[in-house]
Amino acid sequence: MEKNYHAVSGYVFVFVEFFVFALIILGFMRGMAIPAAVLIVVFIFLAVGFTIVNPNESAVLVLFGDYRGTVKKNGFCWVNPFFTKRKISLRARNLDSEPIKVNDQIGNPVMIGVVLVWRVNNTFKAAFDVNDFEHFVTIQTEAAIRKLAGLYPYDNFEDHEAEITLRSGGEEVNEELEKEVTERLAIAGIEVMEARINYLAYAQEIAQAMLKRQQATAIVAARFKIVEGAVGMVEMALEELGQKGIVELDEEKKATMVSNLMVVLCGDKEATPVVNTGSIY
Repeated sequence: MEKNYHAVSGYVFVFVEFFVFALIILGFMRGMAIPAAVLIVVFIFLAVGFTIVNPNESAVLVLFGDYRGTVKKNGFCWVNPFFTKRKISLRARNLDSEPIKVNDQIGNPVMIGVVLVWRVNNTFKAAFDVNDFEHFVTIQTEAAIRKLAGLYPYDNFEDHEAEITLRSGGEEVNEELEKEVTERLAIAGIEVMEARINYLAYAQEIAQAMLKRQQATAIVAARFKIVEGAVGMVEMALEELGQKGIVELDEEKKATMVSNLMVVLCGDKEATPVVNTGSIY
């Protein structure tokens, strides 16, 4: 359990040190070598207790294995010289993880990298509940990425019923990542300020195949829209011709007209018109 330690102002003991130093000089001047030597030891002992706590920094104090508290108030202070002092930064830090290979919900290998903004919130847990809290953040973030990848597919090409995917999930996926990382880092007294996916791609061994698949899917989707629009245009043309009585077409000619319009509207290349100067029959 973290507890605050109220350290004595270091400037008070600076005056004490000056006083001891003056006694040392006076002792040597009067030939009192032994008392002066003792005062030198006292002077050095008191000097060990000085410490500086910078803004957004803390000092964890331990006395012979017993946690005595954490100094969070910045400034020049003095503590028991027998205290072991460990400085822990309370500043926000960035972790830009290298993309790691994981398997998504369907089993496809994907590469995911994240950006994590974190800071130490509980110095006791950071100092004593884990061996190295910075290394702990890195390892647990990777574990959270692996778990997150198993919850969602990369995209919905194979799972058309998937509403949330890693690629299109956006805020929902980032919130799930932040929640997972927060739960894992709580044991080390770490506060997660933000967690976001900053790199997402298929693994190299399947990237080319998946790219071709995406291109084919895009082409099919585009063709579907083109055909859907062409059918509507042909239907509208036949209705307009029939309502305005411009030309009377039998079923055979309607089929021919539909075929020609579909070829023109759905073709990959621009159609070259052929002008018929004779009878349409």
